[in-house]
Amino acid sequence: MDLFYVFLFVGLVLFTVLIQIRSGTEELIPASALTDVDELKRFRVFRSNYLMVFCLMMAGDWLQGPYIYALYEHYGYTVGDIGHFFIMGFGSSLVFGTVVGALADIIGRRNASLAYVATYCLSCVTKHSSRYWVLMLGRMLGGVSTSLLFSVFESWLVAEHNRRGFSEALLADTFSKSVFLGAGLVAILSGLAGNVLVEDLKLGPVAPFDAAIVVMLTGGALVLNTWSENYGDPNSHRSLISQLALGLEAIRTDQRIALLGAMQSMFEASMYTFVFLWTPALSPNGEKIPHGLVFSCFMTACMAGSAATSILVRRHPPQNYMGLMYCASALTLGVPLFFHMERREPGFGGSSLVDNGAGGISISGKLQLLAFCGFEACIGIFWPSMMALRARYVPEELRSTIINIFRVPLNLFVCVVLYKVSHFPLSVMFGVCVGMLLACMLCQSHLDSLTLDEKQALPVTQGNVGEPLKRSGPPGGRASVIRAATHHGERAS
Repeated sequence: MDLFYVFLFVGLVLFTVLIQIRSGTEELIPASALTDVDELKRFRVFRSNYLMVFCLMMAGDWLQGPYIYALYEHYGYTVGDIGHFFIMGFGSSLVFGTVVGALADIIGRRNASLAYVATYCLSCVTKHSSRYWVLMLGRMLGGVSTSLLFSVFESWLVAEHNRRGFSEALLADTFSKSVFLGAGLVAILSGLAGNVLVEDLKLGPVAPFDAAIVVMLTGGALVLNTWSENYGDPNSHRSLISQLALGLEAIRTDQRIALLGAMQSMFEASMYTFVFLWTPALSPNGEKIPHGLVFSCFMTACMAGSAATSILVRRHPPQNYMGLMYCASALTLGVPLFFHMERREPGFGGSSLVDNGAGGISISGKLQLLAFCGFEACIGIFWPSMMALRARYVPEELRSTIINIFRVPLNLFVCVVLYKVSHFPLSVMFGVCVGMLLACMLCQSHLDSLTLDEKQALPVTQGNVGEPLKRSGPPGGRASVIRAATHHGERAS
C-alpha cells in the first residue's frame, strides 16, 4: 500500500487529537454565562444521555452504509437496479419525509424517535429477502427513517435543553460533540465492526444489518426509559395539513428561515454529490484505491472540523465564520476542476503522473485527496454550526416540520444526480457543487446583513458570548406573528 495514505491518516488523527485536547482544556462556557455550578453538572448528565442515544442511532445507520451496495450485488442485481433502489430511498425521503417531520411536531419528538427505531429495524429485516419489491420496500422505509434521524433528535434536544434552562452556548457545544462522535468516531468504529462481522467472522453481508437492529433497539430502550416527551406546541391541536401550511408560511414570511433552508439544501446537495464523485475523481484511469483507509481519512477530517467548532462557538457566534467556511468548501471542491476538464477513458493519461505501487493514485489524485479532506473538515464545521443557527431562528413548534421541508429540494436534487450523474463529465458536476457553495456564501452574507439590521434597530438589553442578544422588540420576527395569530385563532375556535 502507498505510504501516502498511512501518513495522511496518521497526520489527521494527530491533528484531531490536538484540537480535541485544546477544546477540552478551554472553559466550557464563558464565566459570565454561568451562575450556578450545579447547572453545569446537570447539563453534563443531560448531554451524556443525549450523546449516548444519538451515537447508538447513528451507529445503526453507519453499520448499514458500507454494505448496502454490496448486499444488492450479492443478490445479483445490476447497476441499474441498484440505482433504482437508491433513488427509491431518496424519493421516499422526499415524499414521506416532510409528512413524518410534521407528525413529529404533533405526536411528540420522543414518540417520533421510537418510530425511527421501528421503521429502520423493519428496513433492516427486509435485507434478509432477495426479492426486488421487498428490498424496494426496505429502501422506502430507510428513506423515512433518514428523515426522522436528521430532524426529530435535534428537535427533541433543543426543546428539552431550553425547557431545562441551559444556556445557548451549551447547546452549541452539544451539537459539536454530537457531530464529532456520531458522524466521526462512531462512523469509523461502525465500519471496523462491520468488517469484522463480514470478513473475519464470515457471517455474510446481512450481518451488519442485524447488528444495526440490536444497536438501534438499545438506543430505543434508552429513549423509552430516560426521555420525557416534548411537542412543537402541546397546547395546539393542529391537523397535519395545518402543520405543513404553517411551516411553509414561516419559511415564506421570515427571510432568515428561508436563507437557512437554502444554505442547508445546497450544502447537503454538494455533500451528497461529492459522495458519488470522489472515487472517479481520485482514480480516473482505474488506479487502485484503498477505500476503507480513504473513508477513515474523510471521517477523521470531519472529526477535526467538529472539534474545531467546539472551540469556535465559545469565541464567536456561528454567523461570524460560516461565510468563510462556505468559501473554503468551494475552494476545496474547486480543485478537481483543474484535473478533470475533459472526460478521460481508463488507461488514458500521462504515465509520468501515475504511481504504479499497490494502492497508488496519481499525483493529481493525491492533491485532490488532500482537498477532499479539507471539504470533510468543512462538513464537520457545518453540521453543529447549522444546528445552532436553526435552534436560534426556527420556531420551536415547527422545528421538525421545517427541517424536513428543507430536505425536499435536497432529495429532489440527489435523485436527479443519481439518474443523470454518468451523463456529465466530472468537471461539470464539481462545477455545480462549487456554484451551490458560493451561493451558500451569498445567502450567509444576506443573513448577516439582516441580523445586523436587527441589532442596529433594536436596543440591546442583555448578551453574553455565544448567547443570542435580547432586545426590546418581538422575539421571533415574523414567525412569532404567525404563532400568535395561530394561537389566537385556536382559542377563538
